[in-house]
Amino acid sequence: MLKRLGGALLAASFLFAGAPTARAADPITIGFGMALTGGLAPNGKAALLAMQIWEEEINATGGLLGRPVKLVFYDDQSNPSTIPGIYTKLLDVDKVDLVISGYATNMIAPALPVIMQHKRTFLGLLGLAVNSEFNYPNYFSVGPTGGPHPKQSFSKGFFEVAMPQNPKPQTIAIVGADAEFPRNAIEGARELAKEAGLKVVYDKSYPPTTSDYTPIVRGIQATSPDLVFVASYPPDTVGMIRAASEVGLKAKLFGGGMVGLQATAIKTQLGPLLNGIVDFDFWQPVGSYATPEALDFLKRYQAKSAAAGVDLLGFYLPPFAYSDMQVLQQAVEGVGSLDQQKLADYLRSHTFHTVAGDITFGPSGEWTESRVLEVQFQNVKGNDVEQFKDPKVEVVLYPPSLKNGNVIYPYLNARQ
Repeated sequence: MLKRLGGALLAASFLFAGAPTARAADPITIGFGMALTGGLAPNGKAALLAMQIWEEEINATGGLLGRPVKLVFYDDQSNPSTIPGIYTKLLDVDKVDLVISGYATNMIAPALPVIMQHKRTFLGLLGLAVNSEFNYPNYFSVGPTGGPHPKQSFSKGFFEVAMPQNPKPQTIAIVGADAEFPRNAIEGARELAKEAGLKVVYDKSYPPTTSDYTPIVRGIQATSPDLVFVASYPPDTVGMIRAASEVGLKAKLFGGGMVGLQATAIKTQLGPLLNGIVDFDFWQPVGSYATPEALDFLKRYQAKSAAAGVDLLGFYLPPFAYSDMQVLQQAVEGVGSLDQQKLADYLRSHTFHTVAGDITFGPSGEWTESRVLEVQFQNVKGNDVEQFKDPKVEVVLYPPSLKNGNVIYPYLNARQ
């Protein structure tokens, strides 16, 4: 009897001794929504692959705080209305340890009220001035807009390229979808147009469900603007460019805030229709951006991109999605716990070394300085992928420190 009791006690002691170890080995869960279908999917799927590369690599080196990491994500369908439900599920049902955003302003904004209610620290991926409406102290933006005026920082390069040209532009048309990102981008563009002394001859929005952009471009053409600034997401970007080609848009510069032209699949789809367009970009393999760390990450990404069916080059969103995870990792390791307030305090007070460069967050959670590029497509021939690896096809015009070519002005000269 004593022998059996002793054995039972010994077994129990092993059981309880093992319990903390089992709990310590439970994964740290990181939850988010991501655009895996719908109009934002070309960028969203590329971002997810970058995050999964980080997940694989950190788990191969021991995880976070001695625990494996597990990404928990749902397809937001590129639809803002899905976001509150996704984040409520992540926090209340899945009970994830950490929560971050998916890709894009339109998806981050509807998540923030849920995040604020749960008092979570939140990293937003490529959101434009999202926190200007919420002023949530524990929000941090992983995207190169920033400085004291983040809305203006997005389009600053477009105006910096346009205004020194000869003949000097006098008028501008401003157009974009009626949604969160375009509204913020247009607000910044209006302010910069005013500062530049430009006359706004067209200023309208269109429903996000628009499918025919020809009437919009004809309306713009009727006002004979020197500059046309477009704030659009991928489906309407493609529609606007095709309509501009059909109508024969005669603006001196065209582009500015077109999301989608950074995605390899859309570049190859449009081919020579891109020529002459001046647009923002966030990352190109030029100058100080092309660090050994960044190029090594892209090598790892590109080795997986074809099999994953995502953006083959990964120049736009993947460096920032991977950096998003690097920032989160460094904050957790710096704090030594998953305490939400301590993580926010750490994010506010430290600089983070990432493949997208060093990141420091300002008071509103934006980067302390903007690092937005302005580029022009030149001499695009056909629809092959390889040409888009060449900096001479997507010429960096701004900032001056990264400039590697000159603008072709006016727009129609580059179209010939």
